[in-house]
Amino acid sequence: MRGRRAAVREKGLLHALVLGLSAGLFALVLGLALVLVVVPKAAGATPLTVLTGSMEPRLPPGTLIVVKPTPVGGIHLGDVVTYQIESGRPEVISHRVIEIVSSSDGRTAFVTKGDDNSEPDEALVLPEQVRGTLWYSVPWLGFVNQVVNGDARSWIVPLLAIALLGYAGYAVATGLLEVRRRRGRRGPARASRVSGGTDGPEV
Repeated sequence: MRGRRAAVREKGLLHALVLGLSAGLFALVLGLALVLVVVPKAAGATPLTVLTGSMEPRLPPGTLIVVKPTPVGGIHLGDVVTYQIESGRPEVISHRVIEIVSSSDGRTAFVTKGDDNSEPDEALVLPEQVRGTLWYSVPWLGFVNQVVNGDARSWIVPLLAIALLGYAGYAVATGLLEVRRRRGRRGPARASRVSGGTDGPEV
């Protein structure tokens, strides 16, 4: 009897552990989806990955940075600005604004510098090169961002969707099986004890 109870208790602990791990994995996937896809898309921002050490120690390689569109007039000294190396090309750099200059014709330009660099960037950054300013950053998630938003996105996103649906199905099936087990343990309801059809007292 004790052995059976111990086995049932062990099975229950294992079941709880599996459910806990599944719930944790689900929460992790949901959190990554929010940070990498949902929040940036809702705000019109762009998730990018830091690939070099020019912005260490605050933004080391592998850091996820989310860049939000910012008007030129809203860029201030100390902001981390993401700009195209050449206007119209996809390659970008994210460096800190250390000086704002105005030309004789009234145009604004920015002097930028990597936090870990000893010298400012050689060329001025023009308004048409600016993609936006740093909104928030998350260490190490840049590598995940490269997978989710890179060439592998065509199969990663459907795979995550299938995994989430599989987890939901597993949780529902597990819940139904647990309900059936509990009902089976209770057994059929006992019949009420009544008299045998006479007016005499119950025996």
